[in-house]
Amino acid sequence: MNYNKYKSITIAAALLGLFATTSCVKDLEQEPISDVTSISVFSDFANYPNALAKLYGGLAHGGQEGGGGNADINGIDGNFSQYTRQLFTMQCLPTDEAVIAWNDGTLQTIHKMTWDSQNEFVGAMYYRIYTEIAFCNEFIRNTTDEKLASNNITGANLTEAKYMRSEARFLRALAYYHALDLFGNVPFVKEDYLPGSVTPPQRITRADLFKFVESELLACSTDLKDAKTNQYARADKAAAWALLARLYLNAEVYTGTKRYTDVITYCDKVINAGYSLKSKYADLFLADNDKNNPEVILPVAFDGLRIQSYGGSSYMVHAAVGGKMKAEDFGINGGWSGLRTTKSYVNLFPSNDVRGNFFTEGQTLEINDLGSFSDGYAFIKYKNVTSTGVKGSDPAGNFVDSDIPLLRLGDVYLMYAEAFTRGGGGDAGKALGYVNALRTRVNAPVVSVINTDFILDERGRELGWEMTRRTDLIRYNKFTTSAYLWPWKGGVKEGVAVANFRNLYPIPAKDIIANPNLVQNPGY
Repeated sequence: MNYNKYKSITIAAALLGLFATTSCVKDLEQEPISDVTSISVFSDFANYPNALAKLYGGLAHGGQEGGGGNADINGIDGNFSQYTRQLFTMQCLPTDEAVIAWNDGTLQTIHKMTWDSQNEFVGAMYYRIYTEIAFCNEFIRNTTDEKLASNNITGANLTEAKYMRSEARFLRALAYYHALDLFGNVPFVKEDYLPGSVTPPQRITRADLFKFVESELLACSTDLKDAKTNQYARADKAAAWALLARLYLNAEVYTGTKRYTDVITYCDKVINAGYSLKSKYADLFLADNDKNNPEVILPVAFDGLRIQSYGGSSYMVHAAVGGKMKAEDFGINGGWSGLRTTKSYVNLFPSNDVRGNFFTEGQTLEINDLGSFSDGYAFIKYKNVTSTGVKGSDPAGNFVDSDIPLLRLGDVYLMYAEAFTRGGGGDAGKALGYVNALRTRVNAPVVSVINTDFILDERGRELGWEMTRRTDLIRYNKFTTSAYLWPWKGGVKEGVAVANFRNLYPIPAKDIIANPNLVQNPGY
């Protein structure tokens, strides 16, 4: 494959009908759009790049056409259900990091932490995860050694096909990691579960799913291409190491067993692979962040011309612009007056920390009305302009070029530091040095001592709106409890504790009804 960037891949529409979801809910299953079969696709290696592209595209697209058209999942809009858009909704919107002005459906229940098992946003994330798993399973089942041999895939093509299969396994593990983290005990299907099966998927416990994700990532850490040798926006060994570190960082939440030394082991592998911090923090989130970026381990790629979605970075830019903010400064044709942040998040930042980039003109720090964009400071994270000030590639300004980093070195530095403060077998000098490297980059004063609570705040500052906050707060026992309150937590302006069962989202009621193997999470 000759990729300039993953976002330059042309996804052949005829391939997309191969991949059916594993949802038990019939009205949410994908319908084939052609008579192309897996036999005809996988018999020719020339089709493999496009088939693999759909797996990566499952993180960026919500449908089979530009702008989210011809949605992958029947009954859910392709833009509304786009993977990173819903991951942001699940991970950032119920925390101190974000509020939203819109009153679409049950959206306000997310920040207020009053969602239930019929919430359409929770359902959209759940079905998006399982759609991605289905895409990956189809690729994996058609690229076994036996299938490759029967299709006469040999030589260099065979080598590349095996790397591709490992990438599919990684992407499936990533989706199952999100299922593990967000939903806990969930339906479980691998490549041997065939589309159209009349037997509903079995339930897997959270602890057993942890073991599966761990085993898959360990295999990928051996079988993927070496770190920094794969094409941009494709997984390599470093992506597996970084996701293993994140899995182990939360192991006590998922299984009851601490794994902090393992966190440090896999952080070391990433750090020693040659990644380095990008010199200017803000450039990590601009329209040309795919270029000269030694920090990003794995992004989700977007392109204003070739990967058009109203989710992803298009959502992150448009939804965060409103009030007196000038849309042209962000490389777009208009703001959607949606996302802002809370005073609790603003207060994490000293005045000289450039990561605390808030727009305050016409905005109030206090949020009296969640539905008013002017209540709450606007948070400037992504822009559809390049590091040289050039607007993104879409001349209409609808779609954004900026890629979203899923895994990057800044996060790895902080995982190492936190694991060390929690008793992992690391090096104190390294842990402190990694934190200060991040702080020096953003003109924040260096520190001489770090502790676990400091690292949580530093993660908030460094990784704001990067879809880790809910998981971090749960690990610190601050997501549902009174140990940390923010405006409108629990539906009260000053913030109140909520029941601990909200550390997990509910399995959608439709799947509970359709699949007798499932058990609803407690409290729902």
